[in-house]
Amino acid sequence: MITFKDVTKTYESNGQKVPALNGINLKINEGEIFGVIGFSGAGKSSLIRCVNFLEKPTTGKVIVGGQDLAGLSKKEIRDAKRKIGMVFQHFNLLNSKTVFANVAMPLSLAGVPKDEIKQRVNELIEFVGLTDKANQYPDQLSGGQKQRVGIARALATRPAILLCDEATSALDPQTTNSILQLLKRINKEYNITILLITHEMGVIREVCDKVAVIEEGKIIESGTVFEVFSNPLTKTAKNFVSSVMHDKIPDSIQKILSESGRDRRIYKVIFVGQSAGEPLLSQIAKQFKVDVNILYGNITELQGTPFGNIIVEFNGTETEINRALIYINNRNVTIKEVISNAS
Repeated sequence: MITFKDVTKTYESNGQKVPALNGINLKINEGEIFGVIGFSGAGKSSLIRCVNFLEKPTTGKVIVGGQDLAGLSKKEIRDAKRKIGMVFQHFNLLNSKTVFANVAMPLSLAGVPKDEIKQRVNELIEFVGLTDKANQYPDQLSGGQKQRVGIARALATRPAILLCDEATSALDPQTTNSILQLLKRINKEYNITILLITHEMGVIREVCDKVAVIEEGKIIESGTVFEVFSNPLTKTAKNFVSSVMHDKIPDSIQKILSESGRDRRIYKVIFVGQSAGEPLLSQIAKQFKVDVNILYGNITELQGTPFGNIIVEFNGTETEINRALIYINNRNVTIKEVISNAS
């Protein structure tokens, strides 16, 4: 559906070249919700804007629906863009127009007959839950309602692809969740491929099938959401995952451990799927001469699969602890030693 082939993007500022994208290779399949995450300045916005040619790649190809936009005429590009909707961070609504008129705007520009516009706009306003707001103006709406208008407008021309440029970063957590649920519904009911960029890993966890991590204009890691969350390979990905998985020992507990003046055997136990519901730590305490001290933990769900990290301390003899570790490994549960500040 969307393929980046060795894409670069360079801007010029004060006579100097500023690279934004550096050799991007990426594939988004039809029907996926694909997230790209990175810090500010990583190249996220340049990447997504290359899909609908708001930014033209300096080199390389962006192939959308089998077409390389760089090889199309201006008319063909306009036709191709109608199949690509875009939702913006700050809504980009016209304050002088009603909700109905904002949603109708792409259809009016495309010369669609008025009766068809009315039918389509009313359908979309109902779909996003704003039927009673059709004649109101943007200044009369909340942030979440404005974004729903933006989403309805992006869907007006029946696109095959929906681009979301930090679509929830200006919203509170509760409103963010409602917008993400709406995006999931759009993906499912309209079979629209969604490419979204964000700096919030919670957004990726909530709605995406796959994710790519971008840093300094390069894709440094990609895979299914489960793969990246369960086993992040790069420092940046690990930091993003930790921001929502809370898989590090809090500083307050680290301080207590470091001040105790004795050696510690501390581990991170990673539970996936069925193992998350088994009383593994209780079994260890019963079967081995090992005291289990749970320091910190978190259980969540990734793409319908339970996933958890628990930080534990084992107290016992070297022999008994090693026996307990073997027992854990034989049950397909991942356990990693945690390096603490304790001596």
